[in-house]
Amino acid sequence: MHPRKTAIVTGSATGVGAATALALARRGWSLLINWSKSEAEARQTDADCRAAGADTLLMQGDVADDAACRAMAAAAVARWQRLDGLVNNAGITRFVGAGEWDAIDPQMFNDVMGVNVVGLFQMVRACVPHLKAQGGAIVNVSSVAGALGIGSSVPYIASKGAVNALTLHLARTLAPEVRVNAVCPGLVTTRWFTQGIGAEGYEKVRAGYERSVPLQRACSAEDVAEAVVWLLDGARTVTGELVLLDGGMHLGAAPSLPRPA
Repeated sequence: MHPRKTAIVTGSATGVGAATALALARRGWSLLINWSKSEAEARQTDADCRAAGADTLLMQGDVADDAACRAMAAAAVARWQRLDGLVNNAGITRFVGAGEWDAIDPQMFNDVMGVNVVGLFQMVRACVPHLKAQGGAIVNVSSVAGALGIGSSVPYIASKGAVNALTLHLARTLAPEVRVNAVCPGLVTTRWFTQGIGAEGYEKVRAGYERSVPLQRACSAEDVAEAVVWLLDGARTVTGELVLLDGGMHLGAAPSLPRPA
């Protein structure tokens, strides 16, 4: 059996997935790096993880395809004879204004749910026997969208609410062998928002976000990765948690107190 811990990080070509893979590589993990469309970026992530000392396996696959999920799990176990962690990071959205419901059709819902929810479940199903054998852990990359009901579109909000519910269900079902937690970032400073709403729109959103949240900062990909790695490689008594990484946005606006007379 391979002496190092091993993990699959889905959607690890860019952003939070790439940052998580690199953080695990620096901690001595071996990694299956997964990409769906961003091949050049995935190869760069793979090179960065190898430079950090990791043994890696690079695989293309859409998590909405059950055969691809099963292939990733099988390839990781064939390579390393073990699987200690699964990071369900692969996700998509469609940017649609809060009141623009007529712009949402069934296919949009199906596409988003297929990756964000069905894909997550399929990865878990493929990996669970191997994770149980190692006493491993799962971390789902969710969003404050699922906790607060705000986000880039109704399908995305619904999908992340489902991810949060699945996290709780899986934590109960897979205990005591496998721990299951989720991280729920607010605004993350990756290309996700820039691609969705443009550079100018993103800067307006970021500035407004950082003015309004108590900690006055958005998450970087590395901030999210730090929490994911802790839940995966530490946190031995933590399961079923939805960790909000939102700078305190969930606290709401500070109350306005009367001035003393």
